[in-house]
Amino acid sequence: MTAKSEANGAAAGGRIGVYICHCGGNISDHVNVEEVRRQAEKIPGVVVARANPFMCSDPGQELIAEDLKKGLVDRVVVASCAPSLHETTFRGALSRAQANPYLYEHANIREQVSWVHHGEPATRKAARLVAAAVGKARHLKALEPLRVDVRRHATVVGGGAAGLKAVKDLAQRGFQVALIEKSPFLGGRAAALDRLAPTGEPAAEFVSQLVGEVLREPGVTVYTCSEVAGFGGYVGNFNLTIRTPASGSTDASHLAPPRNGVEKQAAAYVPFVGYYAGPPPEAPTEFSLETGAVILATGFRPYAPRRAEYGYGEFKEVVTLSDFIQKAALADPGHVLEIDGRPIRSIAMIHCVGSRQIPGLHEPDESGCLNEYCSRTCCTAMLQAAARTREAHPGTRVYEFYRDIRTYGRGQEEVYERASKKGVVFLRFEAERPPVVARPAEAAAYALEIRVADTLTFGEEVRVPADLVVLAVGMEPSPIPELVESMKLPVGADRFLLEVHPKLRPVELSVNGILLAGTVQAPMDIGEACNAAGAAAVKAAAILAPGYVELDPFKAEVDVGRCRGCGDCLPACPAEGALRLAPVEVDGQPVEKAQVFSALCLGCGACAAVCPEDAISVNGWTLRQYEEMVDMIVADPLAHE
Repeated sequence: MTAKSEANGAAAGGRIGVYICHCGGNISDHVNVEEVRRQAEKIPGVVVARANPFMCSDPGQELIAEDLKKGLVDRVVVASCAPSLHETTFRGALSRAQANPYLYEHANIREQVSWVHHGEPATRKAARLVAAAVGKARHLKALEPLRVDVRRHATVVGGGAAGLKAVKDLAQRGFQVALIEKSPFLGGRAAALDRLAPTGEPAAEFVSQLVGEVLREPGVTVYTCSEVAGFGGYVGNFNLTIRTPASGSTDASHLAPPRNGVEKQAAAYVPFVGYYAGPPPEAPTEFSLETGAVILATGFRPYAPRRAEYGYGEFKEVVTLSDFIQKAALADPGHVLEIDGRPIRSIAMIHCVGSRQIPGLHEPDESGCLNEYCSRTCCTAMLQAAARTREAHPGTRVYEFYRDIRTYGRGQEEVYERASKKGVVFLRFEAERPPVVARPAEAAAYALEIRVADTLTFGEEVRVPADLVVLAVGMEPSPIPELVESMKLPVGADRFLLEVHPKLRPVELSVNGILLAGTVQAPMDIGEACNAAGAAAVKAAAILAPGYVELDPFKAEVDVGRCRGCGDCLPACPAEGALRLAPVEVDGQPVEKAQVFSALCLGCGACAAVCPEDAISVNGWTLRQYEEMVDMIVADPLAHE
């Protein structure tokens, strides 16, 4: 630990404290932290240079807070992991010490140094990055967050389990909530199930109870057969255009038709379809909805097998798991399962159809995409269907063909054990040698034959006769290109919406005020989707409850004296409405100057880059600060000795 003289801190730029993290060896195993600290304390303006095994820990943060409270430092530089992880953490430490949180700069010496360099080069690069951060810190200004009033209203897009849970939680906290659902039914994919895994709870009871709780809330307005057709505004003050097509034009293709002659009725649950909330209007309508926060719960769609993939579309005896669940639920009790009037004496169930696809081995879809991820819920759903079939129809044999079994959740391993004990036969195959579904070569008692090299018997070829083949299809994100485009939503490589951080900000998007709930984000079971929806509701409530929201002040700022109103900045700005030419009076003459609407500004700096007069800068990232950082990087830190 070193605290330098006040004389060194008397230079322009305040008294700077540098705090370097070992990151439990992630940094210190490759960077000589003590050498970096020693060099940092010699930089003009630095009065304190300290190191700690974990700067983000409570003791590490307390080091910073104590130096601030004692008046040793008035600006802080932390050299640690990526700012996306802990920049907010350290700004909070400054706030708790009654210091301005924006008199802070971050140097990333883990991802940018220790994870890509070793030895002396790593130490030298870390020292230069710290020096650059100190250079910028000299020119930091005490900024104030931007305060924006918010509407105490939330909108949830999607009426499945996650959307309904988010609506319920927000309404019970006293907020007005609008639910937008594109189909006439509430319940989403959960309504297409018979029972929920692993509890065995009837899906109809779960959906009906959840819908009932939502509809009983006086602050909830439900718009079925509706979609978001337009989007504008900013956190706390969004404006949505809601469009409801005419009766008969609503897209409900993803829903199964009513079964056993059950007709659609107002406010009634339709088995395997959902809770029917009434028909759309006879004429199309469109209206504007003002809201403070938006929760996206648009869900997923099941993978659609290609024609002839495991015989799908080629043999009528090959069905998806969701189809099988509905058919089996409607079957009469009996020793042997009967479906569509046919006795099903043997069922072959094939896992990982449309999941865990391998480049070069599986065929991409029409857009060139592969589902390389695990859909996570398919194994448990398939095993539960197999076990229930064996319990209800002991005369029907069940064979499971799998690459790997992944019953990952609480209570789900018991589903695998239950299926095993009920006599389900397991055959394991390699991805390179998947099962082959075909008609038997000769007249046979069974409709189909599945051939596979079973790795459990050291590659022996096994032929399994089957009356029915069931495919466990994976999850794909529901296509929402219009929302992605209009809301500027980040999309991951797997095509699901991408959260800011999977651990620190798991239900937040980079677009402030828009949140994620359920399988719009990743494959989840219903329990996980509802938990995520609850988290999104809490985050939305935190935005709405105070009546205002504070935004980081890293926004563009115009020097009106230098701006000559050329307008070059307008086409460069990616945020619609954030920048405009506004009339002002100069020397008694009306002229136009660039004007920033801070609530919409992204702080990207695109406008500053094209301004020929250097009349625009971004608070917290000014041109002067950039120049100082570059000067410190190109200078050798040892030159300060």
